[in-house]
Amino acid sequence: MKRFHAHVHVDDLAQSIAFYSKLFAAAPTRVEADYAKWMLEDPRVNFAISTRGTTPGLDHFGLQTDDAAELAELKARAEAADMALLDEGNTTCCYARSEKHWVTDPQGIAWEHFHTLGDIPVFNEAAPSSAAGACCTPAAAAPAPAAPRAACCGPATATNSKTSCC
Repeated sequence: MKRFHAHVHVDDLAQSIAFYSKLFAAAPTRVEADYAKWMLEDPRVNFAISTRGTTPGLDHFGLQTDDAAELAELKARAEAADMALLDEGNTTCCYARSEKHWVTDPQGIAWEHFHTLGDIPVFNEAAPSSAAGACCTPAAAAPAPAAPRAACCGPATATNSKTSCC
């Protein structure tokens, strides 16, 4: 079964954790110095917030799968939608090791499809010196001009052209 995913950049992590914990009637399932995540069952959503970005607001949407077969199905759907697809394969981001790919919708909103393989103790394992980053979209694949990006980014879009991650 798939799970809806949304990632929002926030200015004040503690204040946002307090707000969303009350809104969802649940504490986050993971909290780091720059990140928090709720894995909710009703509704079935993976909601993440982080301070990794320059402007608060929506970074991206996504669908998280429970297995590789569901991820392959989502990849086929994304390819059928005739949108450019960035296949990152196995990568690390947001304190997790995942298999993932990205598409950008006609409005410029990035969509991440991923299958989480396990937790890691750091936000990502990408070397900061890599040009495109271990899981970053190359500027040529982005639908809008891309700003310099940190490792672990979705496709650069009008709504998330800042340094960001899942």
